[in-house]
Amino acid sequence: MTDSWVNSAEILGSDLPLELSGTGNRRALLMAALREAVRGGRLAPGTRLPPYRSLAADLGLARNTVADAYAELVAEGWLAARQGSGTRVAERAVPVTPLHRPRTPERAARPVHDLVQGQPDPSVFPRTAWLASARRALAAAPDDAFGPGDPHGRPELRRALAGYLARVRGVRAAPERIVVCSGAAHGLRLLAEVVGVPWAAEEYGLPFHRALLASHGVGTRPLGVDADGARVDGLTRHDRAVLLTPAHQFPTGGPLHPARRAAVVDWARATGGLVVEDDYDGEFRYDRQPVGAVQGLDPEHVVLVGSVSKSLSLTLRIGWLVLPQRLVGPVVAAKGEREQFSSATEQLTLADFVESGAYDRQVRRMRQRHRRRRDQLVTALERRAPHVRVTGIAAGLHAVLELPPGTERSALRAAAWQGLAVEGLADYLHPGAGQAGQAGREGRAEGLRDGLVVGYATPAESAYPEALEALCRALPPE
Repeated sequence: MTDSWVNSAEILGSDLPLELSGTGNRRALLMAALREAVRGGRLAPGTRLPPYRSLAADLGLARNTVADAYAELVAEGWLAARQGSGTRVAERAVPVTPLHRPRTPERAARPVHDLVQGQPDPSVFPRTAWLASARRALAAAPDDAFGPGDPHGRPELRRALAGYLARVRGVRAAPERIVVCSGAAHGLRLLAEVVGVPWAAEEYGLPFHRALLASHGVGTRPLGVDADGARVDGLTRHDRAVLLTPAHQFPTGGPLHPARRAAVVDWARATGGLVVEDDYDGEFRYDRQPVGAVQGLDPEHVVLVGSVSKSLSLTLRIGWLVLPQRLVGPVVAAKGEREQFSSATEQLTLADFVESGAYDRQVRRMRQRHRRRRDQLVTALERRAPHVRVTGIAAGLHAVLELPPGTERSALRAAAWQGLAVEGLADYLHPGAGQAGQAGREGRAEGLRDGLVVGYATPAESAYPEALEALCRALPPE
């Protein structure tokens, strides 16, 4: 939105007006207004905010706009969300750094080198091939593509995805089981609205996903993670769903062991639970063919969540849910009567991109590039820091460097001095993990790992060697 916009609402009947005025994105305006209300003391610590649906209705906003604003403010530390108690102003007086982009206080504001995980190098977006697909897709588009959207997503894209996912990921689904969304986070938000609570999640994972679920009243409890992936034997009959990254555990890097894949499907069948499979980089394995999706074992008890954020670009905002039949209707209802998230023209372009074989070529190209980047990282460590080990399988867009116990914080400080943006493994740890153990000197439970999460796909080709040199200089000595 670029027009000037003004609205207001009472919070909890407290006669506290929340004024949203100005020009720009409505979510950003709402976040700014809530921050100012907290900063100025009009919203005291512990104050309970209205449910996002209610505030959306009062302000005349889309529900997802308010839900996203709540989730981001939870991640930043302004708000706190707990299952059963709604969203409240955080007791902390000073907000913490956003959880989805953690940084140490010592890190430079504008780092020279960027090894933060989460995105491919934007310079390798296939512009020429994408433009060719866009031209073909627009020329062939039916008239209804330019009318009110279908919340299922464009049928051309759902057909293309059904064929591709069956061929590459072993997914079993008709196009009618696929709902297009604006990325994995949007898909999780829709599932949070229809599945119910409680959920379990891997003890290492994206804090942003946990905060997003919490903003919808879905609390998560941690499942242990080891070299064989999530400890699914910790699931109980009370869990409604479990969020997993089976192909390549995020961020520690191991695949879910075949016995555990079978066990989690058995749990879902026995309890009526749901396995939510985040297939965030399932196409990118370098030492062998990628393992098929868990969804192929039981399409009625597993949801596959996917997107193009790792293979193409974060900015496209196209993802998908491959759903059990019983969830298609509720998810579409939660999404809304009209498609308002993913551009129909971009969906049509992606459909042509997949059908023409350009997507396969792009994935092969990126697979070769990322494999070369990972090999360069391993070689640099063998030469400069042989005592530091790269953990997990050869896959994905990032790697975890295992550090000696107690050295993660010092390594992050050293990286900041080198002008290097990189994240610690502790940034991804579930707040409830290890609470039974005694805390160490830095406030972490004993037995938890020290490490760095290195995003080797992010830098430009010319910048990558210098980034590796800065990384090696920041690593603790043997």
